Amino acid sequence: MASKLLLFALLNAVTLSAAAEAVSAERGEQLRELVHQDCGSCHGMQLTGGLGPALTPGALTGKSAELLAATIREGRAGTPMPPWKTLLSETEIDWIVDYLQTSGAQP
Repeated sequence: MASKLLLFALLNAVTLSAAAEAVSAERGEQLRELVHQDCGSCHGMQLTGGLGPALTPGALTGKSAELLAATIREGRAGTPMPPWKTLLSETEIDWIVDYLQTSGAQP
């Protein structure tokens, strides 16, 4: 069972990394700005928390990429977190998840 979970996690990481690489450098910069400006308006300009929780890699430890992508895509009912699925593609959402889970989102 543990080996199946590890294999799943590795395949998922490769898929997310590949999706993140599919975003152009220019679009990546736009997405980085969106994360720090739009998301930062609730999660703090350095993503260390505010109205919404912190989005730093340390704060996201233990949260799966699938959970983070679903939260970005669908939002969170009963909270100010809006769904972004009409404004961002799955590839862009995967890029943001990868960005948030790596040191790129460090304050």
